[in-house]
Amino acid sequence: MKNTLYLECYSGISGDMTVAALLDLGADREVLEKALKTLPVEGFEIKISRVKKSGLDVCDFSVILDKEHENHDHDMEYLHGSHKHGEEEHTHEEDEAHQHSHIHLHEKSHNHGHVHLHEHSHHHEHRNLSGILHIISHADITPRAKEMAERIFTILAEAEAKAHGTELDKVHFHEVGAVDSIVDIVAVAVCLDNLNITDVIATELCEGHGFVRCQHGIIPVPVPAVVNIAEKHKLSLHITDTEGELVTPTGAAIIAAVRSMDKLPKKFSIEKIGIGAGKRNYDRPSILRAMLIKDKTFEDNQIYKLESNIDDCTGEMLGYVMELLFKAGARDVHYIPVYMKKNRPAYQLNVVCLEKDIEILENIIFEETTTIGIRRIPVERSVLKRRIEKIMTSLGEAEVKICLLKEKEKVYPEYESVKKLCLQHKLNFQEVYQLIQREYNEAKEQR
Repeated sequence: MKNTLYLECYSGISGDMTVAALLDLGADREVLEKALKTLPVEGFEIKISRVKKSGLDVCDFSVILDKEHENHDHDMEYLHGSHKHGEEEHTHEEDEAHQHSHIHLHEKSHNHGHVHLHEHSHHHEHRNLSGILHIISHADITPRAKEMAERIFTILAEAEAKAHGTELDKVHFHEVGAVDSIVDIVAVAVCLDNLNITDVIATELCEGHGFVRCQHGIIPVPVPAVVNIAEKHKLSLHITDTEGELVTPTGAAIIAAVRSMDKLPKKFSIEKIGIGAGKRNYDRPSILRAMLIKDKTFEDNQIYKLESNIDDCTGEMLGYVMELLFKAGARDVHYIPVYMKKNRPAYQLNVVCLEKDIEILENIIFEETTTIGIRRIPVERSVLKRRIEKIMTSLGEAEVKICLLKEKEKVYPEYESVKKLCLQHKLNFQEVYQLIQREYNEAKEQR
């Protein structure tokens, strides 16, 4: 089943905000905790909690580093040179319902059977891309999650290499190569995989302005890595009046790596909502809202065509299959004579159906025919407004389909009604069909 994720980045985006939003959306906490325990890095623990942002109850995901690995990612005084706090306060619930999932990872007693990298590391350590990819490859996570995490870091590496004017394999990560960034990115990939997200929509990234401090010194906002990612991956940036960094390089790389669409459907329903908390306090609430949505734009006019070639079934067998398909919800079924390789005569089966009926119809085709493959083609259609009515005619009751074209009605007698009246009155099909049409139109004029 397709799961479409919409990330609403009106307050920017970062790695920890994304993880928190996905957890709040329903990603399995136990799956995430188990995965992070297998990361071959040391010096961190994670904490999952509930916090208040502008009065909203939201999820918070924190990577807590030991003294040797600590950085200044959330230190507002370090980032800006002074304390700059907005109205938002990162406060925790104080009632009994406030529960922390606080797990300690990679204590000395653990044994995961992997090689630990940078055992004696400190906060000045620099990792290159190959080192980070090695860490990801040795984590016990799904291939899909690994691929996503690797793609995010590769995008980061490319942006950093361009910013520093060096080659990809020579770039060394500072902030983004820190332990907390590695944990954030792997956690995002694990959560997206766990939620079975197939499409991601991000319309625009709201960014602040001004300057922030990093290990290289004072740099402008958006920071060079974010600008480079936005340029290469065609991300839409909206510069706000907020002084500060709303979009981190990790956040931008996540969007660049997983986004499949940049526009919301014209009409959609919201299946579920998750909100993740950020750590930096600016003049707007530091939250990322994630929504599972369902496209309703083509709900009524999008159908699917199931198509397969069959060269070793009899006409009787195919007739039987047609009956089963109609009973199971197919909107239309037809066969086309075709010639296949070696000039073998065959039939092409075409089934028109709604998305919800695909699985049961495909099962019928596979079970009742000799085909080993079905082509699934989404098709848009234009449909006249229509309704079914029962009318009384001189021959008896009949069902008719009434279609509306602008303001003009077209009436079509239903086959089974025509057939029944033909047998009852010993009349031919055309006579009964035309009689029903005529009497319906006459009755309509008298109304």
